Amino acid sequence: MCFDLAFLEEKWGTYRGLVFYLVLLLPVAAHLIISRNKRQLAVPAEGIVLNEKENGKQKKTTKRFTRKNMKTRPVQSTSKSQNEIDLQNSPICIFYATLGGTAQRYANEVHKLLSTNLQRDDLQLLSLDYIDLEEYFLYCPENAVYLLVLPSYAIESSLDFYLSTLRETVYDFRVQKNPLQKLSGYAVFGLGDMDNYPGDMFCYQAIEADKWLSKLGAQRIAPMGIMNTQLASATQIDVLTQWTNSVIEHMRKGTLLRPMDEGEGNSDVMDVEDMGPMMAKAKTEASLPIGTKEMVSTVSPTYKALTKQGYSVVGSHSGVKICRWTKSAIRGRGFCYKYSFYGIRSHLCMEATPSLACANKCTFCWRHGTNPVGTEWRWKVDPPELILKGILESHYSKLKLMRGVPGVRQDRFAEASRVRHCALSLVGEPIFYPYINEFVGMLHEREISSFLVTNAQHPEAFQKMGMVTQLYVSIDASTKQSLKSVDRPLFKDFWERLLTCLEILREKKQRTVYRMTLVKGFNMEQIKEYTELIRLGIPCFIEIKGVTYSGNSDQSPLTMKNVPYYEEVIDFTKKLIENIDKYLGDLGVKYEIAAEHAHSCSLLVAQTKFKKDNVWYTHIDYPKFFELWRSKKDFDPLDYVAPTPDFAYYGNGGFSPEDVRFVRKQKNKGQPGTTPAPAPVSEIAA
Repeated sequence: MCFDLAFLEEKWGTYRGLVFYLVLLLPVAAHLIISRNKRQLAVPAEGIVLNEKENGKQKKTTKRFTRKNMKTRPVQSTSKSQNEIDLQNSPICIFYATLGGTAQRYANEVHKLLSTNLQRDDLQLLSLDYIDLEEYFLYCPENAVYLLVLPSYAIESSLDFYLSTLRETVYDFRVQKNPLQKLSGYAVFGLGDMDNYPGDMFCYQAIEADKWLSKLGAQRIAPMGIMNTQLASATQIDVLTQWTNSVIEHMRKGTLLRPMDEGEGNSDVMDVEDMGPMMAKAKTEASLPIGTKEMVSTVSPTYKALTKQGYSVVGSHSGVKICRWTKSAIRGRGFCYKYSFYGIRSHLCMEATPSLACANKCTFCWRHGTNPVGTEWRWKVDPPELILKGILESHYSKLKLMRGVPGVRQDRFAEASRVRHCALSLVGEPIFYPYINEFVGMLHEREISSFLVTNAQHPEAFQKMGMVTQLYVSIDASTKQSLKSVDRPLFKDFWERLLTCLEILREKKQRTVYRMTLVKGFNMEQIKEYTELIRLGIPCFIEIKGVTYSGNSDQSPLTMKNVPYYEEVIDFTKKLIENIDKYLGDLGVKYEIAAEHAHSCSLLVAQTKFKKDNVWYTHIDYPKFFELWRSKKDFDPLDYVAPTPDFAYYGNGGFSPEDVRFVRKQKNKGQPGTTPAPAPVSEIAA
């Protein structure tokens, strides 16, 4: 048989396109056939029942983690044993967020009710402010039950950060879908003030949390509860008890509720007081528009907490407080360490901040978590003129209250009527304020020196920061993990932000300081790592201070055991200097201990360029600084130095000879069961 090549060539030209398509489709068809055969041969471990009346088709019964075909609201298995939550072995976590303490009290009540009903003492009670959110809401424990007791605030709070974290996780393409599907289930209880925040604002943040948890794959095991905190106390407890009993009942039955759909007028979010219509209305809005919300409104728990602690809230986001050292100086009982180190007389100093919000939740924070937190400015912005006028008026009005206090020196009381220094380190993050440069400029125009402290979490703002009298960066730990433990930052890239700020600090042609707060058991170990951080910023000075114990708090894990003795601070400082000499010799800088204030458990380490003819020049010539600032010309930190007095030198204690040390009697001294305070801490200026 003879093949006609011309004929074959003609046919190939006609059908070659079809042949190409068939060749391409062949692997796809083979994959589909193999996958179909695998499904037919697979035998499910549980939940599959054969129905012969439906022509041999298989039907899957509902399991606890099934999320498909949930057309009815409650989904309950025909076999209770398959769906029932193991009440004795499933981890149960009760989360709460609080500013004024109400939500915490109710979370404690839920914990007590569950512990009693389930006869378990291992239930976890956790504050959303002080846990690693990824650990629980991205990599959740297997078969755990999450219960959340959440308030709703019309101001920025840590709850906003929690909600934004959930939202970002939902839309993060790097996160696997439904990371919370391993949970046995969750339920939310919301608290709201119906009188002051009705309608759309009532319990809106609790509703948001319920929505995002569902989107992350968690399954609701009980209807959401809401409660008006303006009800009588007994009624509130009844409502909370009813919701908790409902949760226990649903856990025993193993029922699952259909996820809440976007746009539904009525959903599974139920009101235990039959407030369903209001809940549907409240669901429509997640938060206030950016730029209209006050950071600290006068009716907020934050405002009440801060004013109770002695702060004056100025405008909607600024604050001022009389420092205890100001009170001490007016009575002739001693200045703070800034006088020994830099020549600041405490009764002439005002402690303030233009931003009460912060991006960290430090373990040693004096405010115990009462100040707002946030990673971006979302609030109403007050003008710098209003802030400066308000903080000065508040400062002076508080000082006037000391006029008749026993022991007040009239000469210092008169001098205090004009502020000469401003420590922007009260609370929060001052560099967070959008007009911080304008605010500092207004201070300098009034010849008020500026000492600004930043936690190095806002590199863009830090880069734009202009001239201040002295610029601080808080260095609270030397490694990423230890910084996370001590500062509990909100930014996920907190470590990279810190390093970037230190590199920026190196380029600043002004007086720069590393402020290091030592917390025993947290950040006193990796001295070599601290040395590497010093390489990045090469600060003019390093302040090293033992942490100040600020009392017991559920928001902080610190106790007196975490307060280092002064001898331990000295030992740490000497080892740090040894490491600097050993590892940073190539930089051509040398550091030594220049001054001390034993009363504050503080040491000042300075570059030796501030030492001339064996005399330290760590103090500041303030009139010279303002003269240079007004000239608008570039100037160097050495251009406005002043000699350090002898009493401040290391080895002389640092207590001003102008004053008389006041020692408070210890009521519990010598009693069994009490922990003795370090020597410098026991002598507290009243």
